[in-house]
Amino acid sequence: MTATLPDLHMSPRLLAPAGTPADLPTHEQRHGPLSHGDPEAVLRAVAESGLTGRGGAAFPTYRKLVAVAEAGRRTGRAPVVVANGAEGEPASRKDRTLLHRSPHLVLDGVQVAAHAVGAREAYVAVEDGATWLESALAQRTDPLPVKVVRLSKSFLSGQASALARFVSGGAALPTHQRPPVRERGVHRAPTLVQNVETLAHLALIARHGADWYRTAGTPAQPGSALCTLHVPGHEPRVVEAPYGLPLARLLPLQGTAAVLVGGYHGTWIPAREAAQLTVDSSYLGAGVLAALPVGRCGLAETARVLRYLALQSAGQCGPCLNGLPRIATAFRTLATPGPQGAVRHDLARWSGLVEGRGACHHPDGTVRLVRSALTTFAAEADAHAHGLCTATDHTPLLPVPEES
Repeated sequence: MTATLPDLHMSPRLLAPAGTPADLPTHEQRHGPLSHGDPEAVLRAVAESGLTGRGGAAFPTYRKLVAVAEAGRRTGRAPVVVANGAEGEPASRKDRTLLHRSPHLVLDGVQVAAHAVGAREAYVAVEDGATWLESALAQRTDPLPVKVVRLSKSFLSGQASALARFVSGGAALPTHQRPPVRERGVHRAPTLVQNVETLAHLALIARHGADWYRTAGTPAQPGSALCTLHVPGHEPRVVEAPYGLPLARLLPLQGTAAVLVGGYHGTWIPAREAAQLTVDSSYLGAGVLAALPVGRCGLAETARVLRYLALQSAGQCGPCLNGLPRIATAFRTLATPGPQGAVRHDLARWSGLVEGRGACHHPDGTVRLVRSALTTFAAEADAHAHGLCTATDHTPLLPVPEES
């Protein structure tokens, strides 16, 4: 049975209508001209707007901008801006959709951010879409030239230190973040790494102000976010949802066993709990929302993802080199009906050993997924231990690259 997707009644702020030419005249007709204004005025507007990052961490954008600007003044080195469109998350399509349909909005945001922090270099890093970005840049006469950086597909390529390292000419691998990228990043200069969706919101705040931005969302969490929806029987689609919108408006929860929120570093939530939730930056992560139907095995879905995450680790520290492969192997045992031994105990113990000890947050995000699966699919794990699987459909829901 194919689920019906709920209708979402919101005029998109970020995404140009499908089929609309993504050229500069069309963009300026829709949004109006961009005025950079005084950097301090821009920073005040961002602070008043309550804008937070859309790359997963939901860090206040104002604080990030100020930290980079202050680091530039303190060190005497002009900051660098890197627009992060890497989107290494296999289940997410929001950034590539935004860059394809509204590239000039992102490029406007790059200029606003660079002006606010005093940057003299700017880059846009992408895995897909470099060609149309370069075409968009060719239409513009910006005060600060922007270079497009092409990344190979990797789950960790968009991590801030990995991105700074790659733009500097190294490998796209995370490094220990002391000092942080905001103080020493690209070419050892203070660096602002900001998700492309965040920059698109920044461009609109620079045009329309904080009060306009706050007309969507809630007082505590203003604005909207791009979400990638995964529903069986449908192609993944990207929608723009205001914060505070019930998840039931985005996903058909009837006939759903559990919902994955936040992507592969996110959490599984039972459908009955998801029905009580709203769109919230505290768990939205990469903006991925996936409905796992009744009749699918959540343990098998999780095992596939964990194998991918283990293979995608940088292998530079103990938690990634040793911990994640062991966790992935143990979880595959859990996902296979038959004797389980002490596998659940081992998973809990190993999760505690790798948490907080990696060079980046990859082990932490992986452990988050493991723990949520152990709780949400506990009954299925009990059935597996007795040699049974309640799944009637073994079709994969979540995309995992073939090479994994």
